[in-house]
Amino acid sequence: MSKGLSGKRIVIGGSRKTEEMSTLIEKQGGTPIVRPLQGTVFKAEKEVEPDLRKFVDEGSDWTVFTTGAGVQTLLDLAEKIGIQEKFLHRIRTTSVAARGYKTIAALKKIGIQPVVVDEDGTTRGLMRALQGTDFSGKKVTIQLHGEKAPRLKKFFQDQGVSDILEILPYQHIPPKRETVDTLCQEILQHDVDAVCFTSAIQVHSFFSFAKSQRLDEELVRAFRNTVLPVAVGKVTAEALQEEGIDRYLVPENERMGAMIIELSRYYQQQSEKVEDNV
Repeated sequence: MSKGLSGKRIVIGGSRKTEEMSTLIEKQGGTPIVRPLQGTVFKAEKEVEPDLRKFVDEGSDWTVFTTGAGVQTLLDLAEKIGIQEKFLHRIRTTSVAARGYKTIAALKKIGIQPVVVDEDGTTRGLMRALQGTDFSGKKVTIQLHGEKAPRLKKFFQDQGVSDILEILPYQHIPPKRETVDTLCQEILQHDVDAVCFTSAIQVHSFFSFAKSQRLDEELVRAFRNTVLPVAVGKVTAEALQEEGIDRYLVPENERMGAMIIELSRYYQQQSEKVEDNV
């Protein structure tokens, strides 16, 4: 196995499987640096209950589901508070859109067939699929996961939607400020070579802190020129795009291990190009 990461300092932004990823980076000759950016995503039953009841009481013209876990959590909460049948009835009387195969599978389990689905698991893909639909004066309910989705909300507002209800069965506590600040400085000082993001929420958490410190523009420049951002898959890559990053690496196989192997292969190819030019 080639040592494509020899001499490279690779940041792991996730909180899961960090030991396995660190071992893989070391096997490829690199030095792993763990900087958890995930924060804490928690099941927000108390916080989401009023919005769930509002959906059941008032209904909606369209319901948009974005995660399979979110579908199941809302079902469980609706059962817990005694409104599951009413909740299911409301879903069945709306037009349903879904993002991602896990979401579609979760809906299928309860007999719901979405009328609109994305083609690639991303919010952008979902918006493309929704283009051409008449939303004028319609009410839309959006199930989100951990954080708001301003681009999706703006899409519906631009389409003339009269009312948008956002339901977040999971909510997010940001990562430790010291951790994110340390990473910002490491990137700006080019003390690291690549940053591996394993979820969209890590990307947005990182840039939310950066914007609060007015470091976002400098960091975007660093990512474009010196430090390589790496996304585990299309949804995470989409988050990088939303933050202004147009140079990044993403594996075809959306797995953490595949991400490290792809990164090693990238640096190996860069090294070979340099040797060819000598």
